[in-house]
Amino acid sequence: MAQRLAKIITRTGDKGQTGLGNGERVAKRDPRIRAIGEVDELNSALGLLLAEPDLPAEARATLIDIQHQLFNLGGELSFPDLPAERRLIRAAHVETLEARAAFFDAELPPLKEFILPGGCRAAALAHLARAVCRRAERSLVALADNAPLSETPIRYINRLSDFLFILARFLNRDAGGEDVLWKSERAAGGGRKKE
Repeated sequence: MAQRLAKIITRTGDKGQTGLGNGERVAKRDPRIRAIGEVDELNSALGLLLAEPDLPAEARATLIDIQHQLFNLGGELSFPDLPAERRLIRAAHVETLEARAAFFDAELPPLKEFILPGGCRAAALAHLARAVCRRAERSLVALADNAPLSETPIRYINRLSDFLFILARFLNRDAGGEDVLWKSERAAGGGRKKE
């Protein structure tokens, strides 16, 4: 790693190509690079959420662990032919994420309506991260359509979007607020009148 970080400006990507972990050069528009980039963007969105000063300690610890797993996922994706025994995202990580989601969800009232992204700033940032997570998931699915990819990373990212939705609700409640409920025009008797 020290060798790879010795020089940040390399100019090797100036013609639209980048290197994978196995040394192969591919176009920056390659579906694998797109997936790696969107996992990195998701990790950055979590970093922004972690910059919030008043996050509950259990939320902060969980998000930091998730950041490490996302970095592992990016590394795993950079090796197209990684043997199963060397993969970094495993079923146990999915199970841990499910357990953390259940922990935060246990504090929440049942959800009876759709909610809008928003509320307190931390919850809004969690919702934004959730939307980025869904995009990363779509990129992983697209990659799996054209290249060998274990289903575990897709399961992990899918579960992560669920976790971030639950976390956003938890953060609103922790801040003394509530979910922002969607007001359907149909449910409210609104909508367009016939002319």
